[in-house]
Amino acid sequence: MGDLGDALVFLTVVALRVIAPLFIFRYPLPAIIAALVIDAVDETVFSTLTNLELAFYQSYDKALDVYYLAIAYIATMRNWSNVFAVRASRFLWYLRLAGSTLFELTGIRFLLMAFPNVFEYFFIYVELARTRWDIVRLTRYHVLVAAAVIWIVIKLPQEYWIHVAQLDFTDFLKETVLGSAPNESWADALRDNLWFIALVAGLVALAVPAYRMIIVRLPVQDYPATYDADANADQFARMTPSPRASRHWREGVVEKVALVALISVIFAQMLPNVDVSPLRMIVGVAVVVAANAFVSHWLAVRGTEWTSIALEFVAMALINTGIALVYIFLIPTIDGMPRLRDLLFFVLLLTLLVTLFDRYRPIYDLRVAHDERGNETGGVRQP
Repeated sequence: MGDLGDALVFLTVVALRVIAPLFIFRYPLPAIIAALVIDAVDETVFSTLTNLELAFYQSYDKALDVYYLAIAYIATMRNWSNVFAVRASRFLWYLRLAGSTLFELTGIRFLLMAFPNVFEYFFIYVELARTRWDIVRLTRYHVLVAAAVIWIVIKLPQEYWIHVAQLDFTDFLKETVLGSAPNESWADALRDNLWFIALVAGLVALAVPAYRMIIVRLPVQDYPATYDADANADQFARMTPSPRASRHWREGVVEKVALVALISVIFAQMLPNVDVSPLRMIVGVAVVVAANAFVSHWLAVRGTEWTSIALEFVAMALINTGIALVYIFLIPTIDGMPRLRDLLFFVLLLTLLVTLFDRYRPIYDLRVAHDERGNETGGVRQP
């Protein structure tokens, strides 16, 4: 495939990885699974359909991994009616984000096991529940047990396998379990190990009655199964509150600074030829985010608001691109210059996250305020 074909394949894959996560807000479960699948097959697509050198793609790949998980976290503030589940997801998300930041700064792979990505599977678990049940019914005990089981039973072994032992599952299965040579075809390996095919068939046969037993013991569903987050949304998810509607906008700013600063530190480590100290990055991000939040709040108090999320994104993208260009050209602590393509990619990605956070954090704040009023009056909403 020629250069044009290679470029089209590359742009198509990157576009899919940017656009697919945006559907998490409306169709959380299918969209995050789609993001997972695209992430899993992208390099295979490149190696099969193009002649691209994939070394440069690693920085994009890591950034897009952080991006779709950040989208999923922001979606919890829009969609989840269970405030405690949102708080649990927040802890799990920032735990992983902190671990990823430390790993990018130190290169110590054990940190990815010490700060496992429990958030992703916890998000999928809750969204599976939301397809049939109102998750307000999830008690704090249920939420904590679910997170603990995912952490201990699933993620710790997986993180050790991938990041510490650095083992490939398919190679392990072929060489250790089937006793075949690495270069032997799967057809030959399976033909010489018919017991393995019988084992898989037996497990599938046992899975059917096990599934039926689990279904029978589940509580009666609250509504027909749906993957549409808006189909059975609560009153708050249907709102588009302004910053004035939030009583906790200062706390929102603090979290936004933490979110954007950590992601910016990770992205900065991925940009080629750029050497910015984490402290300088965090301070710069904090100043810009706090200033933007103050201006937005000042405008909202005076009745001036963004007419649409698209307009807000475009305006903020222009402002942030200008700030980034000034910072890059004027601050002498940067060793080398990033390509404009890389700079624009990361600035637009961060701007999109900030815009979505600003839009949906107030919805979470309204739910918190509603629950607090319920506790004060004795009408406790949160289980």
